Amino acid sequence: MSQQNTETTDYANSPESAVSLRSRVEDFYELTKPRLSLLSVITAIVGYLAADPSRNLSVIFSLLIGTSLAAGGAAALNQWLEHQADANMVRTKDRPIPAGRVAPLHAFVYGLCLSVIGCFVLYTGANLLAGTLAAATIASYVLLYTPLKRLTTWNTLVGAIPGALPPLIGWAAAEGRISTLGWILFAILFLWQMPHFFAIAWTHRKDYAQGGFVMLSNADANGRKVAIQAFAFCLALVISTLLPVILGYASWFYGAVATLGGIYILRPSIAFLKEGNRDTAARKLFFASIFYLPALLIPLVLDLWLL
Repeated sequence: MSQQNTETTDYANSPESAVSLRSRVEDFYELTKPRLSLLSVITAIVGYLAADPSRNLSVIFSLLIGTSLAAGGAAALNQWLEHQADANMVRTKDRPIPAGRVAPLHAFVYGLCLSVIGCFVLYTGANLLAGTLAAATIASYVLLYTPLKRLTTWNTLVGAIPGALPPLIGWAAAEGRISTLGWILFAILFLWQMPHFFAIAWTHRKDYAQGGFVMLSNADANGRKVAIQAFAFCLALVISTLLPVILGYASWFYGAVATLGGIYILRPSIAFLKEGNRDTAARKLFFASIFYLPALLIPLVLDLWLL
């Protein structure tokens, strides 16, 4: 064996090579925005379990894999489209593409493959409607929400649509159609995202402006407009969470949880309305929204199983 081949073999077996491979895998994993994708997977499972308490493990497995791949693919395509803007923002400049660790073309191919495979898994493992809704989620996220972020403040409202579609994917996987309760879950997820996103937009308003994104917070010097909209959507959210009880799908147990949860999420949204340190209020609203969602959805699923 030549010296060059020996050196190549030695490098391939070296600790440096293992570290490089691990870093490469981590970069592509980061492209999928794992925390955001996990939310899509969880809410898809919630939609499935709410529609079908019998819990078909084969369909659940396909739903897990398909939704994970589709959500990760959409996230990768989103980062591919936004990598130049990400390079201008403090919170995103170290993402794999703007940091130069992943080539834009590689990210595009990776995201496209994940998206196609994810939709195919849902189509074959669940049904056509579930696969179609996954494709609609990817398309609306990548082709509508992402470019609109540079054009209009309505992007937040549009972006909440793909974020609210995963429960419908789960519901479709269970029933092959969307029932009334499925649409209520869609409404809850849609409305929940608005105060959640407004809190983020206000906290990172300078970063968004630097990246060239058109957000309501960029043109709101004291944050009052953002706070009013966050409160209005919180109020609508609380009302929507009571619909399962009002329409007879859930019992008083879930109704009590939804009422307490409503008080919990409204308090920081009211604090956000007040003049003063809105930065602190926005952060409290953001963290409250994170704890609020699972605290609401888990009791709802349990209630539907026991009703």
